[in-house]
Amino acid sequence: MGKIRLTTAQALIKFLNQQYIHVDGKETPFVEGIFNVFGHGNVLGIGQALEQDAGHLKVIQGKNEQGMALAAMAYGKQKLRQKIYAVTTSVGPGSANLVTAAATALANNIPMLLLPGDTFASRQPDPVLQQVEQEYSLAVTTNDALKPVSRYWDRITRPEQLMPSLIRAFEVMTDPGKAGPATIAIAQDVEGEAFDYDEKFFVKRVHYLDRKAPVDRELKGAADLIRASKKPIILVGGGAKYSEARDILVALSEKHNIPLVETQAGKATVESTFKNNLGGMGVTGTLAANKAARQADLVIGIGTRYTDFATSSKTAFNFETAKFLNINVSRFQAYKLDAFQVVADAKTTLEQLSPLLEGYETEFGQIITDLKDEWNAERERLSKITFTRENFDPEVKNHFTQEVLNEYADALNTELPQTTALLAVNETISPDSTIITSAGSLPGDVQRIWNPTVTNTYNVEYGYSCMGYEVSGALGVKLAEPDKEVYSLVGDGSFLLMHSEFITAIQYGHKVNVVLFDNSGFGCINNLQMENGSGSYFTEFRTHDNKILNIDYAKVAEGYGAKTYRVNTIEQLEAALEDAKKQEVSTLIDIKVLPKTMTEGYESWWNVGVAEVSNKESIQKASEARKQKLETARQY
Repeated sequence: MGKIRLTTAQALIKFLNQQYIHVDGKETPFVEGIFNVFGHGNVLGIGQALEQDAGHLKVIQGKNEQGMALAAMAYGKQKLRQKIYAVTTSVGPGSANLVTAAATALANNIPMLLLPGDTFASRQPDPVLQQVEQEYSLAVTTNDALKPVSRYWDRITRPEQLMPSLIRAFEVMTDPGKAGPATIAIAQDVEGEAFDYDEKFFVKRVHYLDRKAPVDRELKGAADLIRASKKPIILVGGGAKYSEARDILVALSEKHNIPLVETQAGKATVESTFKNNLGGMGVTGTLAANKAARQADLVIGIGTRYTDFATSSKTAFNFETAKFLNINVSRFQAYKLDAFQVVADAKTTLEQLSPLLEGYETEFGQIITDLKDEWNAERERLSKITFTRENFDPEVKNHFTQEVLNEYADALNTELPQTTALLAVNETISPDSTIITSAGSLPGDVQRIWNPTVTNTYNVEYGYSCMGYEVSGALGVKLAEPDKEVYSLVGDGSFLLMHSEFITAIQYGHKVNVVLFDNSGFGCINNLQMENGSGSYFTEFRTHDNKILNIDYAKVAEGYGAKTYRVNTIEQLEAALEDAKKQEVSTLIDIKVLPKTMTEGYESWWNVGVAEVSNKESIQKASEARKQKLETARQY
């Protein structure tokens, strides 16, 4: 067997260039490129290897380790987990910055390869710059913090260890049931250390995403459950999207009159215009979906984790009568809610299940159409809400006084409601554009009222609800679909937390559009406070002398080189969106919106901790209401 002498880092890059994925007869390279922030822990190893021969890998210089890793995650999500970007950082703070992004990818089951530098394997210079020290073990480094947020984790302290470690990492990343971040931390002295590697290690490797088929027992059990039900619903999760199950979902729903409801990850698997699609369900769901869920005697969960938002903290269904059928590639997820489990690919399972349901029809009849019409009327109402300083809707005040709302209107020079603005964006941008968001009130608004008419145009991260994903992720989506427009819908709170990769997008000429909803505060959490009896406490953005903070975000983005717009009215918003379409550079639209003008819950409940002891009667009432709701909630 031939040998080739390479450094550990050079062997790593050579290996990455030879990894391919095979899905439904199509074979493509699995690793598209590598994001980097170079430091002393990786620049002389992985940096040198990339400079010498990057192969087909696209190399992108990030600005913040967390930001570029979130961009890599959004790329893998938009590519339906069939292609990835790797991420390399230095040791110490650089690798620590990966923890949030890794946790976000783990919660969302998105493959991503993290390559942080590490301390010296030899320990000769210990403690090396940026090394943490623990008295109980000299082996502990910052990278140990990545263990609980990685699906696979390893530390390389000898060059030959790289070979089995990489093979294992790619097995994990290309397994739909285990997909998530793989972390391989390489000691910085070992990165540059040479070794005679077997040439066979670098031959082309193809990772097959074969669709796992259900066994006969699973098919028969699933068919029997459905046939015995009168009002089943299909809960479309992210697994349905990654399985590309759109066509069979539509066919089964139409043929048997089964309503579709969606999780955040599953939204846009089927377009909103499909007659039986009732939209998002749960805490951030539509009235139509939540009413259908309440009537359901069978919940068919397709690739869902059943998070608290999707299940309204396990109160969305009538657990006295409803049964559960879970179709999921993950056995762990299939067991949720004590369901009948089908551990198999969603698309394959539904296709094989279809012949067994011949002649079956639900008892929903006209109900699905009526529910959808009722919700569309509510959505239309939300699109036309207007406010003036003299006439704020009392329902939308949500504990804010007329005086405080007038203060915001004056400070931000706006009377524009968030829902009205969001629906205008939905109606104005091209239908094949992709939106991306993650935290605050916007995920709730978009799951309820955003209508995607083209599939896979909704990249919302709500498995971890990571602030900062919105702008960073927009770059990843643009890399995945360079010929389409990408819109980051972001609140001012998340924008302030992180928007570093907006600069990277501008630097490399990857146009993204940032649509910034500025209500001068953490509006979502302010709602949570006040709805549960507390006052408005440190969730508004106010100055030292209690004035509302008014930041010119357009000026900030202009300094980066973006085309910017300042918006206070619907007319200005529509004009800005139309002009932004014509631009070749990245854009930012700074929309000043009133607080307390986002959508509210529709027949849903979210279990949050409320103080059981308080000197405020409003908090005492909120605590008592929570206890009463918990009495009806399922516990497992």
